[in-house]
Amino acid sequence: MNKFIGDRKFYKSVFAIALPIMAQNGISSFVNMLDNLMVGRIGTEQLSGVSIVNDLMFVYQLCLFGAISGAGIFTAQYFGQKNTIGVRDTFRIKIVICGIIMLLGLGIFGFCDRTLISYYLHEGSQSGDLAATLEFGHIYMLIMLFGLLPQAAEFVYSSTLRETGETVVPMRASFAAVFINLVFNYILIYGKFGFPVLGVAGAAAATVLSRIVQAAIVIFWTHRHNDKKPYIIGAFSTFKVSAGLIRKVCVTGLPLVINESLWSIGIVLQKQSYSVRGLAVVAGLNINSTFFNVFAICFVSFGDAVAILVGQLLGAGKMNEAKDTGLKINIFVTFSCIVVGSILFLVAPYLPLFYNTTDEVRALASDFLKVTGIMMPLFGLCHSLYFTIRAGGKTFITFLFDSAFLMVIGVPMAYFLTRYTNLSIVTVYALCEGTALIKVFIGFAISASGIWMQNIVEEIKT
Repeated sequence: MNKFIGDRKFYKSVFAIALPIMAQNGISSFVNMLDNLMVGRIGTEQLSGVSIVNDLMFVYQLCLFGAISGAGIFTAQYFGQKNTIGVRDTFRIKIVICGIIMLLGLGIFGFCDRTLISYYLHEGSQSGDLAATLEFGHIYMLIMLFGLLPQAAEFVYSSTLRETGETVVPMRASFAAVFINLVFNYILIYGKFGFPVLGVAGAAAATVLSRIVQAAIVIFWTHRHNDKKPYIIGAFSTFKVSAGLIRKVCVTGLPLVINESLWSIGIVLQKQSYSVRGLAVVAGLNINSTFFNVFAICFVSFGDAVAILVGQLLGAGKMNEAKDTGLKINIFVTFSCIVVGSILFLVAPYLPLFYNTTDEVRALASDFLKVTGIMMPLFGLCHSLYFTIRAGGKTFITFLFDSAFLMVIGVPMAYFLTRYTNLSIVTVYALCEGTALIKVFIGFAISASGIWMQNIVEEIKT
């Protein structure tokens, strides 16, 4: 049993990293839920418009995540080696790549927002006005564009802080951001304390303001504490990085950028397929996603923890310990998700009642939540296995495991089942999400083989 279950010291080290991230994700997800509930109290069209834009923004966020993850693998291993120059160079690479992604996001969302939103708008249910939904989404998107730059900067700084052992500061920044978001949501959406009633525009403005605050906190702290984070000293004096490191980051990181981009696009395409069954499905899925994000903190945080811990061990050359750590965390995540998924299943009929929407939307949301609760252990284990394999730098394997699987299996399956069968949308959703079981078997086979383990910074000269 010692192979599958760690001792007290092991879990103490895991929770030292995971708990601050869990607290940050938990508070963020909880406030996002309240944000969603506030918009949901206005009406179905507002909820659906905001939901569609957030799905599109999800692609941007995961592109950023993929960009910092590629360099972040090296950051964690350099930190394990106590190589400050290496950490500084990976920080610079993150800045450049995220800046490019931010500019692309501004261009695409700024000029194509109505077209992108329209792909989700289909007749087929009794709920919702499509024209109103498009207009609410357009308004929300235009304001959210102002948050792209601070969000990119926050991703770069917070990820590097975590990879170098500082998880509390990003957590505090997140707490401050969600507090700002919550307060100004209430003020601007409903027009409190003399402010006009702004509805979805108020929700977007509050979100942008919160992202500016979050970015400012992590940036200010990092530069004020350069004694603790020496990599920041001279980080902007030049962006010259060794050709060997750039080459290695590109080879290792490009599959991650492509993976996260394709995976997020795949999720959007799946939801677009689901949306052909009507606007009520869009609203129901939004409610499902909102509460799923709250319950999913039980495994999302441990994904970050396993990536950091395993990456540092690999960088230090402790291969067997890295493999053992990944296995124990994967087992722990699975059992945690069984408990959390059971709770979600039991409360699923009651959660949609918080929304000012139709009975049709509430019934769909409840059924989606039940399916999500049942699938939670599979989601958690897939997530943890992905980060375990990714920590070793074999990113092409993770690309095949994650986005390639979704694009080849999940997306075509959703497209076919929604358009060419009479299966209910809940059954279609369950079948598509159930493909995670196949990924679990693949992930365990890869993890057990050990082919993913490598020290990727050993021979790089910085």
